Amino acid sequence: MGSEWLRRMKLFIQRFWQPTSACMTCMPGSWGNIMSLTHWSIAFKTGLFTGLLAVLLTFTPATKWYANRYGNALLVGCLTVIGDAYAHTSHYRIHVLEHVATGVVSGLFALAASYLLEDPARRIRTLWARLIG
Repeated sequence: MGSEWLRRMKLFIQRFWQPTSACMTCMPGSWGNIMSLTHWSIAFKTGLFTGLLAVLLTFTPATKWYANRYGNALLVGCLTVIGDAYAHTSHYRIHVLEHVATGVVSGLFALAASYLLEDPARRIRTLWARLIG
């Protein structure tokens, strides 16, 4: 398997957990229904569709956006809005509000992950070394 396909697999995994977590966060009653199979299936659909869209974008010039952490977060947020709208209808009174909220939270997760988990979690290791001594 080429390095380009390994990068796409890593990208898919990243773009799967961020929208899935965001969907579980923004769905009404999600944390009260954390064991609900229905909630998890909707969140997984959102994550799968967003991950597939993210991988498809690697075949276009938009792949350059993944290199910049803010462009990446914006792209992930927009893809999550599309993925969430595809996965289910909104549970809120204003129909697009849940999808947009899920996209914003997913973009924030992507931005936070870019600061914490890139460069093999250097910032986490540094913080841990300061705390432990």
